[in-house]
Amino acid sequence: AEESDYEELPSSAGPLVHMAAGAAAGMLEHTVMFPFDVVKTRLQSLQPASGARYHGLRHCLRTMIHEEGFKSLFSGIRVVALGAGPAHAFYFATFEESKRLFGVDPYSEQHFPVATAAAACVATVAHDAFMNPIEVIKQRLQMHHSPYTGVLQCARAVLATEGWRAFYRSMGAQLLMNIPYQTVHLVTYDTLRKALNPQGTYNPSAHLVAGAGAGALAAALTTPFDVAKTLLNTQELAVAGPRPYISGLKTALRAIHHTSGAAGFAKGMSARVLFTAPSAAISWSVYEFFKYVLASP
Repeated sequence: AEESDYEELPSSAGPLVHMAAGAAAGMLEHTVMFPFDVVKTRLQSLQPASGARYHGLRHCLRTMIHEEGFKSLFSGIRVVALGAGPAHAFYFATFEESKRLFGVDPYSEQHFPVATAAAACVATVAHDAFMNPIEVIKQRLQMHHSPYTGVLQCARAVLATEGWRAFYRSMGAQLLMNIPYQTVHLVTYDTLRKALNPQGTYNPSAHLVAGAGAGALAAALTTPFDVAKTLLNTQELAVAGPRPYISGLKTALRAIHHTSGAAGFAKGMSARVLFTAPSAAISWSVYEFFKYVLASP
């Protein structure tokens, strides 16, 4: 195959190639920048305990390392390491196959924003159905003085006390966040990639810059939904009030506004962007690299 042919993998490769590339990308994306994900969850707490009241990203990092040790920055990484690979494999395979079904021509210099956005929506639903329980466990382990000791103990405790629905309580918020996030992300990535690399050849720097730019923009625009998702996943009892649990996106948004005002919807934005931009750059760079290598003869 010629170098420019890697954008469209040979038909003999099938979805397994996209799955392999996606799994590798997902594992690196979620693990390399994981400390910023932990910080984001801490900063999004609406009524934190006295020992977890942080004044920004840098203060949060310093306080966690000083009071809880360096390992606190990796709370919940085990469940992500187990789930991110399969989830991203499923996501990228679904995205690529959906683009083909919706008529995206990888050889054309023409943009296909509507078809790309539609493919992103299909892939996001598939990804989130798999990843939502993992997100619930991860964020409960990330909270300050988490009562859970590990992945299995957390899963069993949540199932025993709240039922299986607890693992999907934030699914609506997750989809309402991730569908626009992935739509903005993927359309922006495709646009930037073609602008930076109109020849369509394998170009690591173009993939890196396009991925970072797309991730940063999408993360900033969808932060309010991420704050709501964190609340629904962690179920801060002090915020829930007389209700046993906070359920539903509308209730979560009201609780955020009541507790923190409009500023509450931007909680953790800096950490989210700092986590997402390099994560997206890593993810796309690794994904495009594996596409290139696996498409080569």
